[in-house]
Amino acid sequence: MKRVPLSAVVTTFDNAATLDACLASLAFADEVLVLDSGSQDATVEIALRHRARVLVEPFKGYGLQKQSAIDQAANDWIVLLDADEVLTPTAMAMIDVALHAPQATGFELPRRERMFWRWQHPWSKHNHHLRLFDRRVHRMSSHDPVHAAPNRRAGVVQRIDALFLHNGERDIASKVQRIDRYSSGLAETLAARRSSWRLKLRLLFYPPLLLLKHVLLKRQFMNGWAGWVASVSHAYYAFLKDAKALELQQRQRDAASVTRRFAQQTDGKEGDRQRGSDQYRP
Repeated sequence: MKRVPLSAVVTTFDNAATLDACLASLAFADEVLVLDSGSQDATVEIALRHRARVLVEPFKGYGLQKQSAIDQAANDWIVLLDADEVLTPTAMAMIDVALHAPQATGFELPRRERMFWRWQHPWSKHNHHLRLFDRRVHRMSSHDPVHAAPNRRAGVVQRIDALFLHNGERDIASKVQRIDRYSSGLAETLAARRSSWRLKLRLLFYPPLLLLKHVLLKRQFMNGWAGWVASVSHAYYAFLKDAKALELQQRQRDAASVTRRFAQQTDGKEGDRQRGSDQYRP
């Protein structure tokens, strides 16, 4: 029995440094589709060299951009990677096996992280991500405007030990820039979703708890100083998201207060003018 047809989908923007390895790992797919959002480097040329089908669209947001690429793929089964991710040879073989009469509508794969100057220790805990799925069942979730992922609530999702690599955190400066960008992107959503008192409680208690979770439960201590830096970065990211959401709430309250005062002053002046005109009315 042949495996079901598979489309590999990658969204890109100025990813020339990592795209070559990513697409090379996807060569086993029946189709490779790259949706670019206006790269100025060699991203498109690299994609064409790998015989990918290249589309170009303006960036619409992380989830919307990925969903647009998925919708335009030729096949219903999708393997979805970021441009700085790579499937291992073992993962390719396991995906091929899983797609012979699939027993689920989606499969979560473990991801091994690049941690600045080293790779994640194989015994530390790997996060699992839904990256192999039937697009007729799983669509990109609109719940998170930054961390776009397929919806797990529909269908049947299983895990397979098809390891893939994330070559995203090459240095601390890049990590800090990404934390700042992502936390700003989430501020409006979190400000609308969480009350002021909840944000304040999270600012006090959640970052240290998250730090302990990463160091101990996720076994980041096995990654040495790189693991410690990564753990502190995760805690700082959690802190910064809520801090920016709280700041936005405060600015919105201040703006609303100024608007109310202006409206009250305007109404008062209008009332004074009306009373003045009434005094001279015969």
